[in-house]
Amino acid sequence: MLFIFSSYPFYTKYVCLLKAGDPIPPEICCNPKFFPYFKDEIGALDDSHIHSAPPANEHASPRNWKGFISQNCLFGCSFNLQFVFAYMGWEGSATDARVYESAFIDGLDIPEGKYYLADAGSYPVGNF
Repeated sequence: MLFIFSSYPFYTKYVCLLKAGDPIPPEICCNPKFFPYFKDEIGALDDSHIHSAPPANEHASPRNWKGFISQNCLFGCSFNLQFVFAYMGWEGSATDARVYESAFIDGLDIPEGKYYLADAGSYPVGNF
């Protein structure tokens, strides 16, 4: 899965980071329930545990808190359900906050004045 999500053609074709000047999605600006409350929101972030199958002698670190072997991957999507960010390769035992911190250091760009919706229990408030 790491190879599929992080390589051509998937990543270059389906993953596109949003920019500060991108227009407000119609799902927000045309709905009075969302506008103006979410006018600066550019998408949603969440981790996903993807099953993996490392050699038996490497099962300790990929084992997640639910007990199965996985990779912890961080994905972002826009309102039109397109991937805007994908960060893969962390062992299943890594916390969501640690994966987010690493993604932010390695290139997750959140434009000034914009934000992603995310699980408050998993991600820190603000940027690193």
